[in-house]
Amino acid sequence: MNCKGLIVAIILLLGACTPERKTTKEDTGNIDSLFVAFYDFQKEINPIEATKAGIDTYNDTIVNYISDSHQEYLRKSYISFLSELEKYPMSELTKEDALSARVLEWDCRMKLEGLNNSLVTMASPIYNLPSFELMPLFQVQSLHLYVAQLAGGASVQPFATKEDYENWLHRLEDYLQFLDTCMEHMREGMKKEIVLPKVLTLKMLPQIKAFIDIPLEENLFYQPVLHFPEAIQEDVRVGLKADYERIITQEILPMYEELYQFLEQEYLPVCRETDGLSALPNGRGTYDYLIRLHTTTKMTAEEIHALGKQEVERITGEMEKVKEDLGFEGELNDFFNMVRTKKELMPFENPEEVIAHFNGIRERLSLRLDSVFNLRPKADFIVKRTEAFREASASAEYVPGSKDAKRPGTFYVPIPDVKSYNVVHDEALFLHEAIPGHHYQLSLQQENKKLPEFLHPESMGVFVEGWALYAESLGKELGLYEDPYQYFGMLSMEMHRAIRLVVDTGIHAMGWTREEAIAYSLAHEAESEEGIIAEVERYMATPGQALSYKMGQLKILELRNKAKMELGPKFDLREFHNQVLGSGSLPLMLLEEKINSWIASYK
Repeated sequence: MNCKGLIVAIILLLGACTPERKTTKEDTGNIDSLFVAFYDFQKEINPIEATKAGIDTYNDTIVNYISDSHQEYLRKSYISFLSELEKYPMSELTKEDALSARVLEWDCRMKLEGLNNSLVTMASPIYNLPSFELMPLFQVQSLHLYVAQLAGGASVQPFATKEDYENWLHRLEDYLQFLDTCMEHMREGMKKEIVLPKVLTLKMLPQIKAFIDIPLEENLFYQPVLHFPEAIQEDVRVGLKADYERIITQEILPMYEELYQFLEQEYLPVCRETDGLSALPNGRGTYDYLIRLHTTTKMTAEEIHALGKQEVERITGEMEKVKEDLGFEGELNDFFNMVRTKKELMPFENPEEVIAHFNGIRERLSLRLDSVFNLRPKADFIVKRTEAFREASASAEYVPGSKDAKRPGTFYVPIPDVKSYNVVHDEALFLHEAIPGHHYQLSLQQENKKLPEFLHPESMGVFVEGWALYAESLGKELGLYEDPYQYFGMLSMEMHRAIRLVVDTGIHAMGWTREEAIAYSLAHEAESEEGIIAEVERYMATPGQALSYKMGQLKILELRNKAKMELGPKFDLREFHNQVLGSGSLPLMLLEEKINSWIASYK
């Protein structure tokens, strides 16, 4: 593995986190140096996040984050940062620094707890999710999918110079080492009966196979040398083409063939028939930890399960009203089926029309944005079709642009079958992924120069996803949802997140099967059966992560209602949004403290 980042981080930690040094009141202002050291540490342990931010220092590196040595390095590092943080009494820091310090403390303590868990490893480069030491690959949000996305040359990995092309070759060498470690760990998992559900492994097989039986020119890993920028001269192109052909044919393809044979012939026959995490040793304890990590609350699985059912019932009532307003006679499930199959809601003939449709939503929304927000990010974004190799099992998603705003963010839309593409969710989807959801919030966050840089990346899922789901509720205030079907689409998406509270806890804490989870979802939402199956299998692979959306949204709505009630005519929605968005991604208890303090300042 490339070690330059590791050396940098060790130097920083030795300089910034030496336990013997005593901090005096005169130098407590130097907590900025601790924030800088922590951000450098974050970039070093998650170099793909650094690349996403437009930082090129680690473009040639992928961390083997499941290796024992890396896990031990993380453990020592988090302990060191917590030790250093104790030298800065919160009462002697500015309000802003104290809030940032508490976020750093929360992060270190939660990651340490995860590192001490027998199933979990930390610092996965995929959406800041934890991974499972003995189950490191799965069918969604897995590094083998993310690397393939980068490999195509149209994502966050830069391919502008000869050095960029060479950096990717070095990064691929690290990736091959990671895959080798994955197979080692999965064989250990087989011995301990800590393996994936069989259905998830079956979904991985075609993902790997797709890179084996295709011509070189069609392989995603070869695409960058088919689309050179003009600045790269012909003799350099010839050499790079040869290098890319060599690594693909001599290293990547043999590794993928080995991985495929391993999954199909060794791993699949011993995969488990159970679906939830609680079926594994220490599974329930691990799930309880993942709830705390992903929701930043102390709620139990049982409490979240009950809250989810309560929300499902409330949203069902709202859906019934829309059904009646549209004059539909029949049960709600009949209405769901009508929405799924209504030809007028599937109007497109080619994928370009779908992209144009989303750009049209953007234009309409922009007319009312100033009435709800007075902050605007500098960064732009584009709407783009999801790559073919992952489109069939992908959800819509947003990938942030670079910190300097030179590379725009990307709102990916999967269009596996354009003629069956249903527009019912599109206005809510745009609000969630783009404006004022992920693009808006994440761009403002990484452009906020008042924040320490370690708070610039995506980080806290309950805040990021909670905000995006809250953003869906702003549609009427932003001039959308005039079409009742689009408003129903918003309710459907909110229902989808409420169902997650029920189904995720059901699978991992209540003993629900995959089939029970699918049946519950089909009974309460208008998603297609194919889409629901993919979602349920996502929850099986990433326990707890799906809880973050609704838990974060409910807290933001609760705080908005509290501020509106207590401030009365003094309440300004734009200023409330400034307060929510102004300190980066916060654990919910810290967000609540901040909003309560803001309310008190008016009184």
